[in-house]
Amino acid sequence: MLYVLYIGKNTTYILMNYFYLFALLLAGQFACDTAQEQTKQENKETKQAATSAVAALPIEKLQIAKDTLQIIGVGDMMLGTNFPSVDYLPPNGGKDLLATVNSVLQDADITFGNLEGVVLNEGGTVKKCGNPALCYAFRMPEKLLDHLTTAGFDILSIANNHVGDFGTEGRTNTIKALKERNFFAAGLESVPSVFFEKEGVKYGFAAFAPNGGTMDIRNLPQAKKIVADLASKADIVIVSFHGGAEGSSHQHVTRKAELFHGENRGNVYEFAHAVIDAGADVVFGHGPHVTRAIEVYQNRFIAYSLGNFCTYSRFNLKGVNGIAPIIKLSIDREGKFLQGMITPIIQLGEGGVSLDPNKTAIKLLQQLTKKDFSESKLVIMDNGMIK
Repeated sequence: MLYVLYIGKNTTYILMNYFYLFALLLAGQFACDTAQEQTKQENKETKQAATSAVAALPIEKLQIAKDTLQIIGVGDMMLGTNFPSVDYLPPNGGKDLLATVNSVLQDADITFGNLEGVVLNEGGTVKKCGNPALCYAFRMPEKLLDHLTTAGFDILSIANNHVGDFGTEGRTNTIKALKERNFFAAGLESVPSVFFEKEGVKYGFAAFAPNGGTMDIRNLPQAKKIVADLASKADIVIVSFHGGAEGSSHQHVTRKAELFHGENRGNVYEFAHAVIDAGADVVFGHGPHVTRAIEVYQNRFIAYSLGNFCTYSRFNLKGVNGIAPIIKLSIDREGKFLQGMITPIIQLGEGGVSLDPNKTAIKLLQQLTKKDFSESKLVIMDNGMIK
């Protein structure tokens, strides 16, 4: 200090300013270090809180929302029956029935089919039959459902004319067996619809038929109410119907009520449009046992009959009865149709799915859609693409 004072007042002043500046810098650095440390701690705490919050979320909430969904639909499935004889069960435990198309069926967000018959190992009260050998009552052993699991099926319609083949016991066990294997099934008065969530998407499913114990396809007010209720809480609503007259002479959509053996099988055109107006996004039809036309109404897809898809024995598979499509749809999150793809299949011999090199189902859909819906803007290309 004496040395500084000796060299003069101005020098002393300058050095004192340097000292003051140094003190300020030292204090500023300390404050900065403290702030940075506090910020790091806050960031760490925020990150930990966010991690804890994410970890607490259900797994489905962590899924990234999909802009486009893939929905597959197929027609009638009866994988073999042990009534009236075990001779009507498929060889090799049924493992070969779907083997050629498993990879096709698995490649979707949701895969649908109509389960034509009862799931029951034994027993039940068979429907009235004059001659059991000629009685078409289908009782599928539960083990056969494993093949539907392998194929990736999610939802199954049980609204059809064979769900009552073995009385109350048959219906009850069918629902129980399907639920135990995590299938979402609907269509009975006791189970008119189902609601579920998969990969962050909420789905509603309902099924209808003109048969006893099922949700009635002819009761449009009731059908619309069920669908509207599903639409109020689901992202996507899928509706199935079993209706229309049967056989190769009934390939066309008449837009009228269809009678078969004196029974009113419903007006499938009116039904499909009504449920879409009520909130359905996809409508899959079956029942005629032949392929029928497709349509897009209000930007929603309708298949009027997906034919016999996998029906081992006890079914007429001659000609067009053995031809069917696997239809894969691309829809947006609002349910609007974007495009589709047809994989043509054929059932040979006693039944079971084979890919059809002649692509007959594609040709049928081209012809039937052009004939029955000439006003449609749908284009079905030769490779099966639907635009």
